[in-house]
Amino acid sequence: MKFGISAFAWTAKFRERHLPLLPWAREAGFDGFEIAMFAPGDLPASSLRQAYEASGLECTVCAILPAGINPISPDASVRQRSIEHLIECVETSAEIGAHLIGGPLFAPIGYLPSHRPAGEEMLWAIEAFQSVGELLEDHDMTISLEPVNRAETFFIRTAAEARALCDAIGNPRVGVTIDTFHANIEEKSLPLAIESLGTHLKHMHISENDRGVPGTGHVGFPGVIESLRKIGYQGYLTVEGFGYSSQEPDGPGWLWAETGVTPEDVAVKGLAYLKGLLK
Repeated sequence: MKFGISAFAWTAKFRERHLPLLPWAREAGFDGFEIAMFAPGDLPASSLRQAYEASGLECTVCAILPAGINPISPDASVRQRSIEHLIECVETSAEIGAHLIGGPLFAPIGYLPSHRPAGEEMLWAIEAFQSVGELLEDHDMTISLEPVNRAETFFIRTAAEARALCDAIGNPRVGVTIDTFHANIEEKSLPLAIESLGTHLKHMHISENDRGVPGTGHVGFPGVIESLRKIGYQGYLTVEGFGYSSQEPDGPGWLWAETGVTPEDVAVKGLAYLKGLLK
């Protein structure tokens, strides 16, 4: 297993001024650095690729759908625009040098229509991800769909739902991300959820129940690591926690993090905790 850190520890809007975080992360002992992607055109793709190559870090991408993008919208024109957005996300990720793009790409965060998931919505999601199959092959790219909790989606909340969607898409380049923050809410058993995915599991977000430093809350990370070993998982353990910095008003931790927990605390202490578990 490899170790990653998400830019979300610092900011949701990665800019040129954040590029020094990459050599810092490498020096801190990480193998990869995860970029948040909302609008692909907002990222300094060329500079990022150079920074990744210079640092020796690998790139993974966590994409969140922006306003107006919804692959399961009842409006056909919105669905078409969403496929075009997905194509742009894959191409920009490839330009940066990534080979994995994850996140809740099936629906926007906060899209909560007053009904249970419908068959036609599943068909629309299948169509969207099947439409980029050739593109994924061309760029040696994996899409890793992330179930999120009921306050953020009605559509794909659990490992079982994500696996069913992947099975229907039928492309080995489309798999699942488990984020332990969300799974801690939605799954009956985190280890069993992980084991049920097998080779469908492509990526892990290591997130404490309060998005703080992993190992300081009540998520059962020892059981998570044991289940990953059982299925032979060899992907990333990417720390996705939120730190507080008075210089980062665009950081998720600006509102939520404990003010005494810095982004660097989340990264360094989270990494030390994971390495301890793996020993």
